[in-house]
Order: sequence, then structure tokens, then C-alpha cells
Amino acid sequence: MNLFLGVDAGGSKTYSLLVNEKGEALGRGASGNGNHQIDPLQAEKNIASACKQALDEAGISPEDLTYTYFGLAGADREPDYKVLRPMIAKLGFPRYSIACDTMIAMRAGTKSPFGAVVISGTGFNAAARNRAGEELLYGGFGFLFGDGQGSGRDMANFAFRSAIRAWDGRGAKTVLSEIVPKAAGFESVPQMLDAALDDNYRPPLDLAKLIFEAADMGDEVAIDILTEQGSEHGNAVAALIKRLGMQDDDFEVVLGGSILAKSQNTTMVDALEETVKRTAPKVKVTRITMEPVAGAVLSAMDCANYEASPDVMNNLREISFSELKGDIEQ
Repeated sequence: MNLFLGVDAGGSKTYSLLVNEKGEALGRGASGNGNHQIDPLQAEKNIASACKQALDEAGISPEDLTYTYFGLAGADREPDYKVLRPMIAKLGFPRYSIACDTMIAMRAGTKSPFGAVVISGTGFNAAARNRAGEELLYGGFGFLFGDGQGSGRDMANFAFRSAIRAWDGRGAKTVLSEIVPKAAGFESVPQMLDAALDDNYRPPLDLAKLIFEAADMGDEVAIDILTEQGSEHGNAVAALIKRLGMQDDDFEVVLGGSILAKSQNTTMVDALEETVKRTAPKVKVTRITMEPVAGAVLSAMDCANYEASPDVMNNLREISFSELKGDIEQ
């Protein structure tokens, strides 16, 4: 029987999932930080721990696995792989691949091994893979390096900035000048501004959701922000599609991260979709339908030339790690 192990290693948690060829879970693992850019020794320890948990629960050894796929945060450039290749090689898996965790997020929302993904959570990433298996990634390095400003961190800053500009007359009137100080625990914009200038106050990430709330109220400033940043996210994906020659293909563009995947207001997603379809008219915009670690499992199946049936996909969608979150070691 074929056995597949997928690993999703991020900055706050690392999950592992071991399944049979039916997509049924035989073993799972959970540990803390798996990003070598944060702490390489800790990442190595936690990735090894998550893998061992899954193997022990299934009662098998690495040699029994058909294929293992590692989706690793921070696997962005060749200097990263110079660290990651020996780190993963130590684990003793005979057949495996390493990729950025952005790619397994894509696979967690696609029916096929190729497609594109945009992740907008605290930060931003975009990636695509064509039919030939060629991959390209953008993002994660910030505005100075070409990224747009549509991540959660950016949206929180936009909410704060827009409230100040409306109050001091440099910007258009917006409901954000009322709801931002209140949500931040201040009585007024001037009080909030003083805290930022005198007490090192910085806008918390949860202010990002106020942009969407304001847009739901019909606030033009908020709508303009969401439209502009959605278009920029779409521009990033469209550029990847052009570079990989995917303009005429039929595939999915997967949305991930709290900003895109969980928001109810569709302004940002609509702008993204409109922009992408000008380059690739046949694409379908969708959302991640399973745990990203299940995308790593599907990627392992792809590498082994094992085609996941609809029943396999359904089984993987049913797998949850919610009860393991409390077991993660920091």
C-alpha cells in the first residue's frame, strides 16, 4: 500500500500528516516553529518532532513511505535551501521534496497539481506552478521589494493612517476616523496620535478588519483601499502567470490567509479576480478547501505520480488539526 507524509512548517506551528492511498489519516503530529529564518535549531527540532509523532502513531518507519513532501516557511531562495537541504536530509526519508509552504497552500485548494495562489494574512505571498512543474514565487519581503500593501499588517496601517488623514483634513472623510480610535481603546484621533508619537503605540493587527467593516457601510475610502490592493494582488498573480506561460490554461487561483480567505466583504477578491482574468480568462478563483498540510500530502502524491481520486480529496478535507493546537511546543 502507498503511504504519504506531508509536512507544513510555519513560524508558529508545524503539522505533519501521514495517510494511506485512500487519503485516510494514519498519523498526525504537531509542534512549534518550523521556520529556519526564525531559529534554525528550533525549526529542525520541531520538524523532526512532528514527523516522528506521525510515524509513531502510524507504527511505521521512514523507509515505509512512498513519498514525503515538506512545505516550509522561509524556503524562498537558494541561500535558504542551502540550510534546508541538509536539515531535512538528516531526517532519513529516502524519497522527498522541499518547497515553500506557499505551494502546499495552493495544492490545498486545487483539483490538479498546477495553478496559482495568493496568500494575504499577516504578510503577503503569491506563487504559481505550470503544467510542466515550473514554479515561481513573489512576496514576503515587503513594499520596498515590490510587494503590494494588502496584507493584514498593511491594512491595519491603512486603517490608522486613513483615520488620521480624515481628522486632519489631508484625506477624504471616512467612518474609519470614528471606529479606529474606538477599537484601539482611545477616545479620539488626537489621543491615538499622541500615543503613537509619544508612547510608541503601533496599530494592532486586528485593526485590519475595520477596513472591511467600513466598506460594508459603503465607506468610499475603505472601498478604494480594498479595490486598489485587490488589484495589486491580482497583478502579482497575473505577472507569474505570464512568466510561466499559463495565460491560455484552465486552472484555479487559490486564496489563502485571513485577509482573503475569511473576509465576507468581496471588494478585494472581486478586484483581484477581475485583474487576473484580464491575463488568464479561464481561471477560477477559489479558496483553500482543506488543511494546508493536506496540500503537502497531495504534493507527495503528485511527486509519486499517484492521482488523487475524488474520494481521496473528500477524505483529506475531513481531516482537522484543531484538537492538536494545544499540544504545540514553542
